[in-house]
Amino acid sequence: MRRTLTFLLLIAGIKVSAQNNYAASLIPGELLPYASAVIRNEEIITEVKEPDNVIYHVKRVITVLNKNGDEKTDLNVFYDNLMSVKYIRGFIYNEFGKVERKISEREFDDEAVSDGFSLFQDDRVKHYSRAVTSYPYTVEFEYEMKVKQSLGFAPWEPQYETNVAVEKSTYTFICKPGFNIRYKDFNLPSKVSLSTDKEGNKIYNWTAANLKARRDEPWSPVDDQYRLKLMIAPEKFYYDKHSGQFTNWQQLGKWEYDDLLTGRTDIPEETAQYIKNLTAGISDPKLKAKKIYEYMQQKTHYISVQVGIGGFQPFLASDVDRQGYGDCKALVNYTRSLLKVAGIDSWYCVVWGDHDEKKSMLTDFASMQGNHIILCLPFKNDTTWLECTAQHLPFGFLGDFTDDRTVLACTPEGGKLLHTPRYEAKDNLVKRDASFVLNDAGELSGEIRSVFRGLEYDDRESMIAKSQTERLKDFKRYYPINNLDIKALDYRQDKSLDPATYENVKLSAREYGAVSGGKFFFSLNSIDRISLGLHQVRNRVNPVYIPHGFTEQDRVTYTLPEGYVLDSEPLNLSIDKAFGNFTAKMTVKGNELVYERKLQLKDGTFNKAVYEDILDFYDKVRAADNYNVTLSKK
Repeated sequence: MRRTLTFLLLIAGIKVSAQNNYAASLIPGELLPYASAVIRNEEIITEVKEPDNVIYHVKRVITVLNKNGDEKTDLNVFYDNLMSVKYIRGFIYNEFGKVERKISEREFDDEAVSDGFSLFQDDRVKHYSRAVTSYPYTVEFEYEMKVKQSLGFAPWEPQYETNVAVEKSTYTFICKPGFNIRYKDFNLPSKVSLSTDKEGNKIYNWTAANLKARRDEPWSPVDDQYRLKLMIAPEKFYYDKHSGQFTNWQQLGKWEYDDLLTGRTDIPEETAQYIKNLTAGISDPKLKAKKIYEYMQQKTHYISVQVGIGGFQPFLASDVDRQGYGDCKALVNYTRSLLKVAGIDSWYCVVWGDHDEKKSMLTDFASMQGNHIILCLPFKNDTTWLECTAQHLPFGFLGDFTDDRTVLACTPEGGKLLHTPRYEAKDNLVKRDASFVLNDAGELSGEIRSVFRGLEYDDRESMIAKSQTERLKDFKRYYPINNLDIKALDYRQDKSLDPATYENVKLSAREYGAVSGGKFFFSLNSIDRISLGLHQVRNRVNPVYIPHGFTEQDRVTYTLPEGYVLDSEPLNLSIDKAFGNFTAKMTVKGNELVYERKLQLKDGTFNKAVYEDILDFYDKVRAADNYNVTLSKK
């Protein structure tokens, strides 16, 4: 699905402009706060001459105010067999708006794109990065591209980046009278202006001006909720020898099923017979599907493929069966084929995959969206979802890359918008139970037994994939214990329908406790201190958006050294907020100290004023996590 993103986001990362006077002193003062760069003027024109002949013309001028804005002038123009660069040029101006020098096309590096994981890839990129050290300065770019498809158009985002102000940006879409489009705008300050030229061509125009720079605000909502954006979709289109039309999700899903998926599920008879034998005697369709999914996982591995119509269409299932690899589209299609042999229906689903942001298909605007493919098994009253690109994930487990978002299912009847499962905070659980002995020399010894469930299931996946030698070397970064010596380390994964990862470690640590003047000091929380860093944001603009919640639940039992008694106030803290809660308490009975800690953060969207409350909440949690116990000699 990379080609989709490359094309649809092409303009978003492009930096070009034009204006008569580029003196930095002419930038309105109200645009300077928080700005490291200012877009002086931007003009983007998309002209559909024919369904297979679309011209993009881009101009942009951007003034860089300080070194933090340097990267805002980097230009990357991607092209391939469907997109060609007709020309590209630019200028660099000094702070007074005078031309210092011209940028010729030969100064652009022209390179093959390599993402490090794609087996086949035909993208190239023209790249330019300036070498200016005197501020402020201005860079102007202008270029034109010819695109041989009209299935998707790059969105217009006049203020795509933070810390960039905009004096003026315009977007113009030109098409013939018979070429119809639909469009959806987000937060634009003005409505579209529609006119016609003397040939009868339709001209749509949007303008945005005097946009103050946005700051980076942690935990902001999905960008559609606050960024300026315009999306355009055609009613009829052409793409690499494929054509079609759609005005809704049902029609788009039907086209994808009929044109891109039909006829690609045949597998060798030998494999089909193996699947029949593998599932013989299993009556439950879900358990049968689990067996097939696990077979697919051990037989294949993920390789990205980014060439031709492969950006949208999967490999033939027979090719995956023979080669043993494929991208997300190919592996989903192959799994569909195997399930089909067993009489199990499944749906190919397009989704926005992202670990940090739950981005969904726009329910009211059908268009080419998404960057990943997953599989849906529509069992009656028990819909099951499969991630087909990861050999380690359990059957029915998606993880935080595709959970809790609206997706497009491509079915024989057409497209259907479905929603993937949501993992609640209480289910995303890390639970630890530790037993330690502290001797009078300050040495700590004992074991920690941990279980990871829900979205935390694969938290230790990188460790499990390593050799035991590498595990022992890397394990220490997970726990706040100095001088750690690991005696034994073991992992076990339960890949049932309620998956869990288990971690057991036996350890010791010298000098965990400190002895001085008849006192014994040690850190109460030895296993799970807060690590999330949030910075202060004054006058926050955006609501607070927490994409995934979690629960940490710990119990640590210390056997204290003989002859010592508690000589500090016992920790006892409880905080309950709408966005989460925290409790930490310790109890002492004889020479046994029990420390119990529970931290829960809830997903959801909260008022912007809550951010200050969250900072205070985390400060108190951090203080509790760093609590030190003092013991005295009897």
